[in-house]
Amino acid sequence: MPPLLVEVLWKGLLGGLVTALIVLASKKGNVLPGILPLAPTFAIIALLAVGSKGEAGGFRTACLAGAKTIPAYLVFLGVSWLLVDRVDYRLAILGGLAAWLVAALVIFLAPKFL
Repeated sequence: MPPLLVEVLWKGLLGGLVTALIVLASKKGNVLPGILPLAPTFAIIALLAVGSKGEAGGFRTACLAGAKTIPAYLVFLGVSWLLVDRVDYRLAILGGLAAWLVAALVIFLAPKFL
């Protein structure tokens, strides 16, 4: 099997495993499913992909970009939390996602215009 295909497959399996763990955890309670996404699974996958290029500067840039998304994630959670009493939980998630997108755009694009 080509190395790139193997790399993509194991990363997909890792993401699928975390997704399955979140679903299983949601059957047992509400706290653990909220904590599991904080495990840096997707950050690990992204950093492995960037790190495989062998460029320390690119790796550091990816780390900083990931760190910059933390406020946007908090915006997503906050808006979802505020909306869930007002609309269906799926719409609360969509509202949170829209707010996340706006926050992420501000975080990454605003410095270019300042």
